[in-house]
Amino acid sequence: MPATSKAQQKAAGAALSAKRGDTKPSELIGASKEMYDSMTEDELEEMASAKRKGKPQKKDD
Repeated sequence: MPATSKAQQKAAGAALSAKRGDTKPSELIGASKEMYDSMTEDELEEMASAKRKGKPQKKDD
């Protein structure tokens, strides 16, 4: 499932970085920490790699 907003995409990128060992999981906060705990590396990669053009900064509820 691709990201629906730029903020969601950035959070997925941060969680992916921690999954790969590039950053410490203890440095994650908020959505990125939840994504780290609940998603696989493949799911995070798919979400983080979506194109940003045309996406809103934050998802409207």
